[in-house]
Amino acid sequence: MNPDHLALIGEFRRFAPSNFKIEFSGDVIIVQVSPPAIHERNLSVVRRQFEAHAPAGYLSTGNMDLASPQVAKVRNPDLTYLPEDAMASTANSVPAELALIAVEIVSPSNPENDWVGKLRDYPVMQIPLYLLVDASQKTVTLFREPEGGRYRMREDAAFGETVHIPEPFGFTLDTAVLLPY
Repeated sequence: MNPDHLALIGEFRRFAPSNFKIEFSGDVIIVQVSPPAIHERNLSVVRRQFEAHAPAGYLSTGNMDLASPQVAKVRNPDLTYLPEDAMASTANSVPAELALIAVEIVSPSNPENDWVGKLRDYPVMQIPLYLLVDASQKTVTLFREPEGGRYRMREDAAFGETVHIPEPFGFTLDTAVLLPY
């Protein structure tokens, strides 16, 4: 990773309010303010469903940098599942390829970050599942099977429909409980 980026990120984290998060993709640094309450509500509803089906030995986190130094990317998904031993560290990031899924609740102020930037980055980072909850569009989209820098499979559902979340979770996500912006 570019040492200048790491230094800039370190400086930002030291002085920025705690309600900001920072990510980078190549030469682009993304800074975002904390999301609105409905975003957090939808995230909590989704997390509750995943928790009931989380594989043994994995923990959920919504505040962990996933790093892929070989492709110069650091992303911080709203929700992910990582091996317990990977989180028994004082490091500020974990290898992205350890993540089972990246879940994003699309930000109403910057949807391109989730729909373009992260959709480009997550398959390159070898994250096997990417779930996008877009409360503005009232849709849920699951991307899976990363190959050649993109996801091979896509499943779309409107709020009120269900989405099958494959193994290692293996359950049907209920989207009727989600609220639109």
